[in-house]
Amino acid sequence: MFKHLREDIAVVFERDPAARTHWEVITTYPGVHALLIHRLSHWLWNLRLRWLARFTSHIGRFLTGIEIHPGATIGRRVFIDHGMGVVIGETAVIGDDCTLYHGVTLGGTSWKKGKRHPTLENGVVIGAGAKVLGPIVIGAEAKIGSNAVVVKDVPAGATAVGIPARILDQEKAQQRDDMAQKMGFSAYAVSDDMNDPMTKAIHALLDHAAEQDKQLQQVMQQLEKLGAEVETDVEVANAFDVNHLNKIVD
Repeated sequence: MFKHLREDIAVVFERDPAARTHWEVITTYPGVHALLIHRLSHWLWNLRLRWLARFTSHIGRFLTGIEIHPGATIGRRVFIDHGMGVVIGETAVIGDDCTLYHGVTLGGTSWKKGKRHPTLENGVVIGAGAKVLGPIVIGAEAKIGSNAVVVKDVPAGATAVGIPARILDQEKAQQRDDMAQKMGFSAYAVSDDMNDPMTKAIHALLDHAAEQDKQLQQVMQQLEKLGAEVETDVEVANAFDVNHLNKIVD
């Protein structure tokens, strides 16, 4: 038990730059307290002392604002940051080195008995307010964006955002950033996890500009193969798209 406590404290220093001393972590971090109480309640649950386990868990909820069912299985070096409003269901499984922020729910979508809560593999990070629902699997090292609602499996290493959550296309996101920089357009604070129609319109224009640029390069290559001398001002070609983006932003 003391080995687990040392790991819990070490994890806080690794993932929370606000942590200053061991005494501060031991006495003021509800995530650490919640995990300690859960280990006791989980031990009682496995001994089939179900009421006592639930009562112990209830005390932990009252003291920390974090509700963990005693039947949940939690691995080592798990960090619950801030923690207020975190809910972890009975059949949830959390692997080693996972991180949960405040307001996270690992919940169910059915009243049926059996496995009905998520499984988080090692190294998963779940952002504040995210809801992960049902007997789904979140792959190792995956990331769930803040306020996302996840109801389907997420592959290892992927990033899921939005309502309902979708897997980000990292290659396309990088392509958009490159095109925005090329056109002199700042895409700051514009990301795939936003459902705003304005954002979607800007993304559509960036994708269109990227495709036009690709086609233009192919045409130029074909003309050069035919021996033609081609001079193209790419900045002028992109100015049309920049004007459209500015009109939308205004």
